[in-house]
Amino acid sequence: MTEAITVVPANEASWEDIQAVFGPRGTARICQCQRYKLAPKESFGSFPPEERALRLREQTNAGHPDATETAGLVAYLDGEPVGWCAVEQRPAYSGLLRVYRTPWEGRAEDKSDDGIWSVTCVFVRAGFRKRGIAYALAAAAIDHARTRGARALEAYPMRTEAGEITWEEIHVGAQSIFAAAGMNEVSWPGIRRVVMRIDY
Repeated sequence: MTEAITVVPANEASWEDIQAVFGPRGTARICQCQRYKLAPKESFGSFPPEERALRLREQTNAGHPDATETAGLVAYLDGEPVGWCAVEQRPAYSGLLRVYRTPWEGRAEDKSDDGIWSVTCVFVRAGFRKRGIAYALAAAAIDHARTRGARALEAYPMRTEAGEITWEEIHVGAQSIFAAAGMNEVSWPGIRRVVMRIDY
């Protein structure tokens, strides 16, 4: 029997499904996909995981399928919630704009251009990895951004051939999943990080 992977905007998923993907413990549960959302002078130490979860719930509009905005995608395998992808207009990631050099190194980019969208996280639930879910999320992110008016979509993944990568590092995704979805390398700001992009 072939397993069926479906991907939906996060507002079409329930909050319980999103939290099931993040799991009861570990980095995803702690982060709640807020790493690139931190405001100036904020840190993970300055507000608890419960506050991060509350923010994500508001950002996703989980359980509100009629909402016009959401912060990501949720993947299902035969109806079971198994994956998450953070994808939004690039300026929505204030921390990305402010403190991370990877997207900007060697490129003259307008950081305020909301026509450019970004993928900042691709996460697959423990027990469901190496089953094509990350690939499905990367492909769905391209379609999601396109249908919402993006002129381009970027990702900032790890080059896995550059050495051993931990699950905490690979939250940005592997280069291979974005290449398989049709994105191209546009810069190589570090030994293990690359900027991938597709223009519509």
